Amino acid sequence: MIPAIDFSTPYSHASLPPRSRERFGRPRVVPTASGGEEVRTRDDRELVLRAIEPGDVAAMQRCFTRLSPEDVRRRFLHAMSELSTPMAQRLCRIDPAIETAYVLMDESATPAEMRGVGRIYVDEALASAEFSVLVEQSWSRRGLGALLMQRLVNDCRRRGLAELWGYVLMENRPMLELCRELGFTQRMIPDEPGTALIRLVL
Repeated sequence: MIPAIDFSTPYSHASLPPRSRERFGRPRVVPTASGGEEVRTRDDRELVLRAIEPGDVAAMQRCFTRLSPEDVRRRFLHAMSELSTPMAQRLCRIDPAIETAYVLMDESATPAEMRGVGRIYVDEALASAEFSVLVEQSWSRRGLGALLMQRLVNDCRRRGLAELWGYVLMENRPMLELCRELGFTQRMIPDEPGTALIRLVL
């Protein structure tokens, strides 16, 4: 049996990042005529939240080039020097029966740039889904990760799933804190040192 982790013990209170409601306000979200949603952060940055599209391949690859090696390792759980075109195509051309993916697009840039992405992969046999969320570093601490995660939770509930889960490195304190605030539980993985299994019963 995998031992549970007490969230009060891995780090001292002083070393934890402030709670999301303290470090940023919720972004304002307004539906658009195109079917997406306009997102305005507290510092008046604007993005469009929408479903991922096959045409997002180039934007996803450009987004990857702006990630630090640490960001890449936190998202993919291992080092990667590039996001190949076949892999980017796979990530952008989802099967809606078992996948959902949302992107945050910065349309003030030309061409539009991808600033964040959140996705789930559904395991129909287990009525569960694995999540991943990534927000570009220069756009972090604005509530965008929480926004993407909440959309994924809502989609899982719409599908009637029982659980949402993901792997998170223990060093990724902002994601661990966000998941804690959203009600996820955390367990260490004995054969994967430094990696936690994060679960939310829906």
